[in-house]
Parts: sequence; C-alpha cells; structure tokens
Amino acid sequence: MVTGQVSENSESRFSALLVGAARLPGVRIDREAYLRTALARHCSEDQLRQAMEENPAAAGIPLDVLDRVADAAIRYETAKVSALSAAAGIPGFIAMPATVPADLAQYVAHMLRIAQKLAYLYSWPDLFSTDNDDLDDATKGVLTLFFGVMFGTQSANAAVGKVAEAMAEQVARKLPQQALTKGVVYPIVKKVAGYLGVKMTKETFAKSVSKAIPLVGAAVSGGLTYATFRPMSKRLKTHLSGLELAKPVGGQVIIGEVIQDEDRHTADEVKIPKPGREWRVLKHR
Repeated sequence: MVTGQVSENSESRFSALLVGAARLPGVRIDREAYLRTALARHCSEDQLRQAMEENPAAAGIPLDVLDRVADAAIRYETAKVSALSAAAGIPGFIAMPATVPADLAQYVAHMLRIAQKLAYLYSWPDLFSTDNDDLDDATKGVLTLFFGVMFGTQSANAAVGKVAEAMAEQVARKLPQQALTKGVVYPIVKKVAGYLGVKMTKETFAKSVSKAIPLVGAAVSGGLTYATFRPMSKRLKTHLSGLELAKPVGGQVIIGEVIQDEDRHTADEVKIPKPGREWRVLKHR
C-alpha cells in the first residue's frame, strides 16, 4: 500500500513539474516556424513547404541532413540551459530555496524545447494544441515517454516505438489519443512518470549540494547540467531518427559527386544541394 502511494506521489510530482514547465514563456516551439528556419538552408522551397504541411519524411529530406540540424539544435539548447544553470548557482547557500526549484523548472523547460525540435525534425506531429494552454493527456503521455528515453528507460523506448508505428500505419497527423490514454502504452506512461518523479527528486538534491558555495557552485552546477543534458538529448535524437516514421518517403538520396563552384575548384564529395548548383536525386522505389 505504501509502495503504491509513493509511486502515485512521484508520478503526480513529475506530472505537475511537466505541466508547470510547459507554461513557462518560450517553451513551446511553433512547429512550422521552426522547420522553416531550421531547414531553409538545406532543401528546396517545395520540400520545405511539404515538410511543414506534412513532415520532413514525406518531403524526402535525407536523414543525414536532419541529423546535422538536430545536432545544431542540441548544441544550442545545451549551451543555453548550462549557462542558465551556472547563473542560478552564483548566489550560493542563501538563495538556494529560490534558485534550486527555478533551476529544475528551466532544466525541464529546455528538455521540452529540445524534445519538440527533435520530434518535428523526425516527422512527429505538432505536440501542443494551439487553442489550449494546458497539456492534453496524449501530449503529456508522449512527452513523458520522450523524457523516459532521455533518461535511458528501456520501457519508454519500446513505448515510443509503438506510438510511432501506430501513426505510421494510420498516416496520422496527430498523436494517437487512444494508445496514449487508454491502450497498452498507457500503463507504461504511468510507470515512466513515477520513475521520473523519483529520479528528478534525487537530481534536485544533488544540485542543491552543488550550489552551497557561491561561484564554485555556479561552475559545478553548469558543468553538471552540460554533462547530463547533452547526452540525454543525443539519446532521444538517436532513438527518434531510427524509427520508421523518420525515414524519407521513396528512399530519396543525394548522389555523391564532385561539384564545381566559383570559389573552389572542387567541393566535398557528398554535398547538400543549394539553389543554383547542379545536383541529382535518385529515387528507389
């Protein structure tokens, strides 16, 4: 009975943290605006339009292009969250009651930001409803699973795969509500949420200790954030990019060839096409 109560409490703590972080300014990523900004340099206008209207896989954008854009997003979010964490550690012991909860909230907020960016690059639908400030159950469920993947939870890996398969089979443009709220995936969501509630409580304590000494605490806190956030983001990127949902439709690839341009006699053997340059596309049916 006690074990059940602890699990329920940790699940509730994580859910409250997730909902609270999602309400912070700048957390929600506009899917179409992000894809346009992130992919504009790497594909044609037609591909870009199709990526926004459908998804990058339907537009035939190669995975190696998406991987490079994903790596850039991870570098950006890691640098940002690490700098904020270091800044929160500067006041030291006196400000701990205020800085530690704030640090955890902004850490989760940046986890939400990178989860959205990676999901949109690898052809997941819009995770947030534009007409609702609160998270619906399906969005909360899939974000919980994404966080589980970031923390290395194998059951979350399997559950994300099942959700992706359901969307691929139905050619769906939204999350499968039934699977995430009542189906076989739902018990896994609850289990992962309970695990994350316990895990994040422990990490909050560790960060509290790191902030006890001013300035020194800032360096330690920023370093801890960098050391955890980047590999967690990479873990989610690796998992999402390996799903069938992310594979370009038609197996579109760019042929490796030497490209001449005005500035250099030769370019790299494999190069992303840009407007005005010769390039060829091969489709494997």
